[in-house]
Amino acid sequence: MRVYISKRWFNFFSQRRGVFSLRRGVFVLRRALPLAALALLAGCETASYYTQAATGQLRILTARKPIDKVVAEPATDPKLQMQLQLVQEIRAYAHAELQLPVGDAYGTYVKLAEKYPVWNVLAAPEFSLKPRRWCYPFVGCASYRGYFSKADARAKGDELLAQGYDVYLGPVPAYSTLGWFDDPILSSFVNWTPERLAGLLFHELAHRRVYISGDTQFNESFATAVSQLALPDWRRRYGIDSGAAARSNQALAVNHLMLATRKQLESIYKSALDDSAKRMRKAATLEQLRACYRKLSADWDHPERYRYYIDKTNNATLALVAEYQSQVPAFRELYRRSGSWPAFYAAAEQLGKLDKKARKRRLAELAADQASSKKVTGPSFNSDTCMSAANTPQATGAN
Repeated sequence: MRVYISKRWFNFFSQRRGVFSLRRGVFVLRRALPLAALALLAGCETASYYTQAATGQLRILTARKPIDKVVAEPATDPKLQMQLQLVQEIRAYAHAELQLPVGDAYGTYVKLAEKYPVWNVLAAPEFSLKPRRWCYPFVGCASYRGYFSKADARAKGDELLAQGYDVYLGPVPAYSTLGWFDDPILSSFVNWTPERLAGLLFHELAHRRVYISGDTQFNESFATAVSQLALPDWRRRYGIDSGAAARSNQALAVNHLMLATRKQLESIYKSALDDSAKRMRKAATLEQLRACYRKLSADWDHPERYRYYIDKTNNATLALVAEYQSQVPAFRELYRRSGSWPAFYAAAEQLGKLDKKARKRRLAELAADQASSKKVTGPSFNSDTCMSAANTPQATGAN
């Protein structure tokens, strides 16, 4: 993510060890009465949301099959066998080299009945880049709401649209329960390219190592940084072709354009313009983003790679970009100073112990040091080519 939005949705039931236990393939609900009471107090919509989340998660968990058994089955497609063996190699690398707590995570496989397991709904006000957040008992707040049914997600999106929000509804090929369950490999992403698959697993496993309750920007930026920092060496180790690095650079360049769009929209929303003028400036800025993307991707092998997402960009998607990317430079700097993965994780955990204001202040200081050391200049929409993002050290893959 990278401008890749993988995602990363977790739900109430998948966050609580002890809420469910699996005995002979049957879930046993514990502490049902107080949990049900909380849901009912919150209203019928919330109760139905928790129900679909629990049943959707249950379907996936009970369909898991050990990767070794799937690979050994004569009827297994050779391509699937190869991809699952690659997963095992990535898991081994994450454990041995990145020292991430792999355990039994991603050691099983699930063939989904649908193309995607989850659909996310993102929302933000018309003139704000602050995402709409949903809060849950015990697990805090998240800036997206996930549904195992596309129809349910669309209904929620329509409701938010009617309230005046910018809304984005998108499929989520992968998500994490953050270590509360041993997540499986899903048919929705198993056939990804090696570097994309490795990047996803590094990201998700990083959540199992460091996770701070109630701070989405911290958690997602940390996991994104782990993935970005780990991939170059992993590619070299496994002889992944140079095209993989080029694709990563393209994703970073697009991300810089998205962040530049955010910056320009923020100035519009904070201005004294009336709503009509803000609306016009907003539309022009988003159209400029699309034009810049077309120029940026004109000579790519697959210029359509991010086109759908760019065409659908609004405040909601731009808000999520900040969640995943805004603090990545700070974590890259923290890693540079730490010198090893264990020291980096320990330093990140120490940051997590600070109160939120102090944490953000310290991360801002680290990001400023990273920018100063690399002399990074961001993309500018005043550029004739809109290409300055592609010339930054991050976009070119320079270290």
